[in-house]
Amino acid sequence: MRAKDIRGKAGAQPLTMLTAYDAPTAELVDAAGVDMVLVGDSVGNLRLGYESTLPVTVEEMASHTAAVARATDDALVIADMPFLSYGADDGDAVEHCGRMLKEADADAVKLESGPHTVELTDRLTDLGIPVQAHLGLTPQRENETGLFRQGTDADSARRTIDLAERHENAGAFSVVLEHVPANLGETVTDAVDIPTIGIGAGPHCDGQVLVVDEVVGLAEDTAPFSRSFGDVRGEMADAIEGYVGAVERGEFPADEHRHYEDELDDIYQ
Repeated sequence: MRAKDIRGKAGAQPLTMLTAYDAPTAELVDAAGVDMVLVGDSVGNLRLGYESTLPVTVEEMASHTAAVARATDDALVIADMPFLSYGADDGDAVEHCGRMLKEADADAVKLESGPHTVELTDRLTDLGIPVQAHLGLTPQRENETGLFRQGTDADSARRTIDLAERHENAGAFSVVLEHVPANLGETVTDAVDIPTIGIGAGPHCDGQVLVVDEVVGLAEDTAPFSRSFGDVRGEMADAIEGYVGAVERGEFPADEHRHYEDELDDIYQ
């Protein structure tokens, strides 16, 4: 899968995108036929123990992206660019985004977008770096905007539509719409010719994305716009408790889990 393939699927069969942060998860996601694998900066709070996504570094994103890319054969691998890896200096931004393709084998990058990323998107796509824009709720700006539903009034809704159109014109191959009203998600989808990927943006987007931890039931809490399709957390807890109990009761390792070498018997005589 390439960015041009995703671009051409606007209005077609719904696109699927899931996050993944490691090779085993990426292998399962890819095998399920997911169109895009996002190596999200949510790796910070879901895998690295940070309280938010803000501390995540370019090096950490490159490492996790490379792990995902090594395990992915068909899906488009998208590296989420972390806080302050772009926006301050365009030269640094190009270098950081380029690293994700050159060193981590990503197929594209995602930028939490605004007026400041329009020209950067144009520059990156001119250089051959596919860009997915991200509008609506932008967690990297939580200190400014808070983690609240976006696009809820006419002015902010118009800004979202305008930014989607500007990023399309700048060369973005798709746009993520996070936690916006469903009717705004539908309006943006109608306004642009590139696919819209919704997360809490209603059913009328061209595709959907969720965090894999919530989908498989690993997360303790699930966002109000998300859904769990399994109970991995419960299965893991049961398995770990079962292991602890088996060791404490002397049931593990059992006979089938051990072996002896006859040649070693002389050592103990």
